[in-house]
Amino acid sequence: MSRSWSPRPRRRYIPPRPRSLWRRLVDYGLTIILFGLLILLAARLDRVETRRTEGAAIVNDGDSITLGTERIRMRGIDAPEYAQTCRKDGADYPCGKLARQSLVRLIAGKPVSCAGWQRDRFGRLLGDCKANGEELNRAQVEAGWAVAYGDFEAEEAAARAGKLGIWAGTFDEPRDWRETHDHGPVERKHGTLASIGDALRELFRFW
Repeated sequence: MSRSWSPRPRRRYIPPRPRSLWRRLVDYGLTIILFGLLILLAARLDRVETRRTEGAAIVNDGDSITLGTERIRMRGIDAPEYAQTCRKDGADYPCGKLARQSLVRLIAGKPVSCAGWQRDRFGRLLGDCKANGEELNRAQVEAGWAVAYGDFEAEEAAARAGKLGIWAGTFDEPRDWRETHDHGPVERKHGTLASIGDALRELFRFW
């Protein structure tokens, strides 16, 4: 049985329509934004690496120390500023100096080790610190010489109930005191991760 054969019709090649100038600009813009986000993400991931430092501590105030050349802000707590005063029994007293003295007593000349992966806007490492196995961040809140600032809420509640440290009288929250005494902008709560919105705002700030 014979079969008839007929050639298949050729398809016409229709070249794609050239993209409009507006469409090309949008595509270029999206490429630049994506590239910028990748760079920003790489910079963020670089900060995730935990940094550890150890040595003899210089106590700056109730929640910050210096180890060698590394300035450290103790994560999750906020102590009265060194020049800050509080009130007790109707009189002012130097609660900022007492908060520093509390941290000095906790360290007691022993080597301090701190670990952290974030930095605050002033370039200080946000660290969890120990001396002789004692967690200094937690101990300052437990003693009533620092408030919880993103962590240690249970320890703060116990110190408040026991009227320890600054809880024995009245005081301004350290962040509020800084605002009214020209100590710079209020910092974010320690340990708070940057959101995608923060990343986008940081990226577009330079455009």
